[in-house]
Amino acid sequence: MTHLLFPLLLPSGTEWVIIAIIILLLFGGKKIPELMKGLGKGVKSFKEGVNEAKEEIEKSKNEEKE
Repeated sequence: MTHLLFPLLLPSGTEWVIIAIIILLLFGGKKIPELMKGLGKGVKSFKEGVNEAKEEIEKSKNEEKE
């Protein structure tokens, strides 16, 4: 039942435009590139952490097999 309601909760095209305009008004044109840069660094750091965790799991699996 919940999978039927999920698309209703997502913003449509017009709502995304309104959200973008509000963000532009709140932060201004100069701050948005800085925010995106910080967001990109955060995502990169998260992916590195996930990859390190996967490597540790694989390493422990290999040690158990030996």
